Amino acid sequence: MRACLRIYAENAARFLAPENVATEATKSFAAFNPLGIVLAVMPWNYPFWQVFRFAAPGLMAGNVGVPKHASNVPGCALAIEDIFRDAGFPSNVFRTLLIGSSKVDALIENPLVRAVTLTGSGPAGRKVAAKAGAMLKKTVLELGGSDAYLVLEDADIVLAAAACAKGRLVNSGQSCIAAKRFVVVESVRDKFEKLFVQRMAEAKMGDPLDQTTEYGPIARHDLRDELHRQVEKSIASGARLLLGGKIPHEAGAYYPPTVLTDVRKGMPAYDEELFGPVASIIAVRDEAEAIATANASVFGLGGGVFTRDLTRGERIAADALESGAAFVNQTVVSDPRLPFGGIKESGYGRELSKFGIREFVNIKAVSIA
Repeated sequence: MRACLRIYAENAARFLAPENVATEATKSFAAFNPLGIVLAVMPWNYPFWQVFRFAAPGLMAGNVGVPKHASNVPGCALAIEDIFRDAGFPSNVFRTLLIGSSKVDALIENPLVRAVTLTGSGPAGRKVAAKAGAMLKKTVLELGGSDAYLVLEDADIVLAAAACAKGRLVNSGQSCIAAKRFVVVESVRDKFEKLFVQRMAEAKMGDPLDQTTEYGPIARHDLRDELHRQVEKSIASGARLLLGGKIPHEAGAYYPPTVLTDVRKGMPAYDEELFGPVASIIAVRDEAEAIATANASVFGLGGGVFTRDLTRGERIAADALESGAAFVNQTVVSDPRLPFGGIKESGYGRELSKFGIREFVNIKAVSIA
């Protein structure tokens, strides 16, 4: 978060500086002007980071931020408001609305609200986009994901297994860009499965406030139960359970690291987003099938490829994977120096970098005879 704030504090003027364009006029340029009030509908899983990703560029562009945070994190919402006020921003430039989701439509309809950004589920994104579209207001949507990690035949399998386990367990698997589908070439499948299961099994469950904990509970019991339903339905459809899959006896909405293999189309573990520490291994013949399988998803947020041939990895990441972000030999991260967002049912628009600060501005053409 600190890096994100620093980047916009130091670079906002440069990101929004007028850009000269050569035309027949004496002078022509593109100017970047603020839109006004931007409504932000924010999620619970990263209650500070997600808000700052919207607020830092939005406020530095000259807009006013009005966040409607998730109802289970009101303390976070108010704390962020205090941070901006303590930093010297005028008191009404960033104001938290402690309201329920039923009030969002009325806010979008309000003529003072000029644009909307949402991070959340697909159904929530569709609803907000439909209302904003009816009001002809700009939206940026960052929705769900089912990130695919390709493990090719020439990959460093030890590195791949460790990175994939880390990517699957980030925030107890409750992240849009958590690794979820592992598309593995058959010739290295057995070795990958063995090392991956071993690493997942070693992960320490416990209190999220304990620095040694590698995964904590799911946010709510109903979400944990839905995740378990997806696992059981996938197994009933032919997936093979390699690890986990049983609700533990500990108090709290814990779910163990779980690994499913022989995952195929038509199973929840293949088609749906698994918002928890459940991994889907999908075996393929070669690179071409790996790419096709990764792209055979309604989601398109992030993805990665593991290969010792960096030229090959760059080609696949840059040109072949249908996603808003693609990484080679590492897990997907949200870096404020790079644009972040998705395609397909993972949303549209971009956050972060210079692209994020330009989402909620009027890009105005100015020409002087």
